[in-house]
Amino acid sequence: MTEATQKPNVVLIIADQWRGDCLGLDGHPVLQTPYLDHNISRGCHFGRAYAATPSCIPARASLLTGLTQGTHGRVGYKDGVPWDYPTSIAKSFSDQGYQTHCVGKMHVYPERNTFGFDSVDLHDGYLHFGRNRTKGALEQNDDYLAWLRVRDHSESDYYDSGNHCNFYTPHPWDKEERFHPSSWVSTMGIDFLRRQDPTRPFFLTLSFHRPHPPLDPPAWAYEDYLGMDIPEPVNADWNEKMFGEKCKANADKIRRIRAAYYAQMTFIDHQINRFIETHDEYGHFGNTIFCFTADHGDMLGDHDLYAKSVSYEGSARVPLGFFSPGSDRIPFKSCDQDHVAELRDIMPTLLDLAGLDIPEAVEGKSLAPVIKGEEVAWREYLHGEHIVNQNDIGAMHYIVSADYKYIWCSGNGAEQLFDLRKDPRELHDLSVHPEQADRLTSFREKLIHELKDREEDFVSESKLVSGREVSPVLRFLKKE
Repeated sequence: MTEATQKPNVVLIIADQWRGDCLGLDGHPVLQTPYLDHNISRGCHFGRAYAATPSCIPARASLLTGLTQGTHGRVGYKDGVPWDYPTSIAKSFSDQGYQTHCVGKMHVYPERNTFGFDSVDLHDGYLHFGRNRTKGALEQNDDYLAWLRVRDHSESDYYDSGNHCNFYTPHPWDKEERFHPSSWVSTMGIDFLRRQDPTRPFFLTLSFHRPHPPLDPPAWAYEDYLGMDIPEPVNADWNEKMFGEKCKANADKIRRIRAAYYAQMTFIDHQINRFIETHDEYGHFGNTIFCFTADHGDMLGDHDLYAKSVSYEGSARVPLGFFSPGSDRIPFKSCDQDHVAELRDIMPTLLDLAGLDIPEAVEGKSLAPVIKGEEVAWREYLHGEHIVNQNDIGAMHYIVSADYKYIWCSGNGAEQLFDLRKDPRELHDLSVHPEQADRLTSFREKLIHELKDREEDFVSESKLVSGREVSPVLRFLKKE
């Protein structure tokens, strides 16, 4: 028996900006993700999974290192800060005999830092910080673009449509479908299977840049959703108080934005199935553990907000599912709504499920005992945060339990409290209700405990202090 058959292969699938409620199996009214639904429903789905720092760079720091934001030092979005950590999920697999490879988005720095992977096929999307024509870094930092230009045209670019990577302007993909970045991720993942070392198990990461804008799905997928009755975003009476008056998009534009976003997801779902089917054809059926997740979500118009960085469910909650087709490595378990999981838990969980050692430095908790139905002591709550450059909010911190979410804004001291069991869309702020005073105090004390030793001096005399200066990176990461 070879080492490859003794140890399971592991495939980590990451989508960029995929909301936690956006799976058919999670009860979404229109979204079509039949292949993910089929696979995850036969594994374990965690319905209370979060990104503690919901934007690309800090979220991926937690996911790829298994560390909390207080340790990896990234509490907001900032490019150009070197990734220098003693361990990573890829290094942990490599050190224990696995062949490791990543396809797609890394969003580390320097851009070609493999961060523990044996090899990388890189595509971070339209990465403004690294996309510099004058320095010759256009194709150097983007393997997808080099691949596209060989196959389509010497001057082709995935920016040919002019569709900005952070704007919500639907524009169907303007090239052949097989050239789409989401298709490319599966294509290169399949190519890895072709050339993979058969004497070693593998750890493969498939990291899709979509459904993050640009909203450029294939036309067929977009048109399918345009014909559906797409639910409108939710809004609450607390919105203007928190974020001020905003210019609202008209209903038809919002419907088109949501149609394009969902179409991106359906296309990725098909591409994931394409990879899984080919993976089976290579003889790996029954010997691979899969994990599907995202780095963060997208508000998608809820509460008149878009993109990420805020503490609300649309932004902070992520999908998290584990499955192993053809084996009992992931016993069937219905959606788990009680264990509050975080991206830092993925690294120890996958190592544990593969029967490998977990580095002592890792701060995440393995979900493997939960998946296997074992009794395990779990965290009472999760602390998350992110700097929000709107309306003097400063750093928006949150404490989330299986039942409630508490929010505190360091800039202006605003607080919110939501009952997530009864009000998952966060329409009713309970912090203004006198009968919730004790619960509000309890959550406030939890946040004080989390922040008491932080460099920003958020806590003084056992009380939260607003108005402190904040930075997207903690002091030990800053370049002096």
